[in-house]
Amino acid sequence: MSSAPASGSVRARYLVYFQYVGTDFNGVAAVRGTQRAVGVQNYLEEAAERLNSVEPVRFTISSRTDAGVHALSNAAHLDVQRRSGRPPFPPEVLAEALNTHLRHPAIRVLRAFRVPSDFHARYAATSRTYLYRLATGCHRRDELPVFERNLCWTLPADCLDVVAMQEAAQHLLGTHDFSAFQSAGSPVPSPVRTLRRVSVSPGQASPLVTPEESRKLRFWNLEFESQSFLYRQVRRMTAVLVAVGLGALAPAHVKTILESQDPLGKHQTRVAPAHGLFLKSVLYGNLGAASCTLQGPQFGSHG
Repeated sequence: MSSAPASGSVRARYLVYFQYVGTDFNGVAAVRGTQRAVGVQNYLEEAAERLNSVEPVRFTISSRTDAGVHALSNAAHLDVQRRSGRPPFPPEVLAEALNTHLRHPAIRVLRAFRVPSDFHARYAATSRTYLYRLATGCHRRDELPVFERNLCWTLPADCLDVVAMQEAAQHLLGTHDFSAFQSAGSPVPSPVRTLRRVSVSPGQASPLVTPEESRKLRFWNLEFESQSFLYRQVRRMTAVLVAVGLGALAPAHVKTILESQDPLGKHQTRVAPAHGLFLKSVLYGNLGAASCTLQGPQFGSHG
């Protein structure tokens, strides 16, 4: 929390939703220092410098995403303290100003809201949903249309056993110790999480492929919803479900893996590529009368 505002000035806290194509970034989090890598947050905070806040604006990100991972809608809170005598920015003016000054074309601010001064974008979130996109019918990534290459995982198969994947996914639903699906590198107090929803379904035919390509290519969507996830949990669950869809694992093996609580087991060490993953939405449901408007932009099931 920042220090008290200077006499006569008003500090306003905002919740902003933003989206990005993650291909060019070292994840969403800012990279500090002299490293050449850069995060989405670096560009957002650079744009926020033009707001002329009394104190530097820092974005507190709701959901961290790795290098190469995309977001249809991530969220963050920030404080803007205008100089004495100037009222707080209306949320729509703030969003427009940030977009005007953003220097990377793969980032866009979607909406902004005023929130209470103690609101926290990470801890107040009640639901996060991730979408993972798969493609079959294209055995090498360089055969995939260039517009899709960084937006889905190309599988060396012509089809998937979706029924088996759906059966396997049921073993992941509910409250479990998800240690078997956690990658090292981000310690947490507890590996227990509640997976509220998981789905495996055909994706819409991509409008970015030619008619000839669309006859052989098929797209598939996996969606996962929880209040929070362990580090790389979604990508590791996706890799196991894909193994089921390709016939390398039986659906019952997923329950065995889950119950093993072993992240180094034979079948669960694979991590699905980052470029197929999208943070689809972050929801806030405990903000009283404002909760209905603080749901963020909604997107169709097919991303």
